[in-house]
Amino acid sequence: MAEATDDRLRLLIERVERLEEEKKGIADDIRDVYAEAKAVGYDAKIMRQIVRLRKMAPDDRAEMETILDLYKAALGLG
Repeated sequence: MAEATDDRLRLLIERVERLEEEKKGIADDIRDVYAEAKAVGYDAKIMRQIVRLRKMAPDDRAEMETILDLYKAALGLG
C-alpha cells in the first residue's frame, strides 16, 4: 500500500512540476507580447489594465468604476 501511495504522490508532484514549467513558458510568451506592443508604441501598463477589466463581469466593472469615480471626486481628482 505504501508503495502505491508513494508512486501516486510522485506522479502528482511530477504533474505539478510540468504544469509549473508550462506556466513559466506562457508567462514568458505574455511578456514578449507586451514587449512587442511597447516596441510599436502601445503602453503595456494600460494594456494590462484593459486585460484585467475585460476579465471582469460587466456589473462588477461598472461597480468598480462607480466607486473609483466616487473616491476620485472625494479627493478632488475628478
